[in-house]
Amino acid sequence: NDPEKELSNLDLSGDGEVDYLRVVEVSKGDTRVITIQAVIGKDQFQDVATIDVEKDDKGETQVQVVGDVYIYGPSYIITPVYVHPPVIYVWFWGPRYSPWRSPYYYRHYPPYYRRRPPYPSHRYRTNVRVTVNVNNSYRHTTVRTSKTSANLQKKNSRNDFAKKNPNNSFSKRNSGATNRDDLNKNKSNTTKPTTNKKSSVKSTGKKVDSNWKPASERDASKSSTKSSTKSTQQNKSNKSTNEVKKSNTTNSSNTTRKTSDVKKTNTVPSQKSTTTKPTSKSKSVKTPRSTKNR
Repeated sequence: NDPEKELSNLDLSGDGEVDYLRVVEVSKGDTRVITIQAVIGKDQFQDVATIDVEKDDKGETQVQVVGDVYIYGPSYIITPVYVHPPVIYVWFWGPRYSPWRSPYYYRHYPPYYRRRPPYPSHRYRTNVRVTVNVNNSYRHTTVRTSKTSANLQKKNSRNDFAKKNPNNSFSKRNSGATNRDDLNKNKSNTTKPTTNKKSSVKSTGKKVDSNWKPASERDASKSSTKSSTKSTQQNKSNKSTNEVKKSNTTNSSNTTRKTSDVKKTNTVPSQKSTTTKPTSKSKSVKTPRSTKNR
């Protein structure tokens, strides 16, 4: 229920909000059973998981988290691995211990609790992977070590949602998996590449030609050869066309050049003929004056 960690994403009530999880404890001797239940309505509860805490003959505390059969399938059990025992163990075995029973109920929650809608599956998985899987270690098992815990659990067990929705159980929703752990393994296996199995065809004992190829490869080779030949012919054709174009372009250039020269030749004389030099002024011839007979 921690609003910062947001580890719960369960909405069994279907009201669009994450269900509040309450805690109910029961004890007997050196065994403590903590049952986690979703509050789904007025006086309506559904078991989610049970935490078995038991002191063994060596005085060491053993812990197992057992998922509810309806939600996780049968025998879905997790055993946490601790570097150092949690401080709460001191409370379990201390003289002041008394079983806890949550005083909260539907629409009446503690002040720190913040109601919110469920997150999309991918976001929730990422949050669990970062918050839980990175900082904690645990093992999966199918054996519940404490028989006392199984009997004590029945005293506080509530399955109101399961009774109303029998077709929504894990086994009905996942016919190909025994429990949640089995389902995760199946998903993991489907993502791994499959290896080809050995052929069951018996050998004839005859030697196989090293150059032999299956029909599909031969057809592909022929198709590739035809495609290559066609491509070569096309390239030759394109080359010839380019050479013809180049030749025509050269001839056209030469013709243009010759025509330009002819025009130049015809133009120069014409300019000379049309240009006339100024005529020089003719000198006047003086006629001698007539002389008188002297």
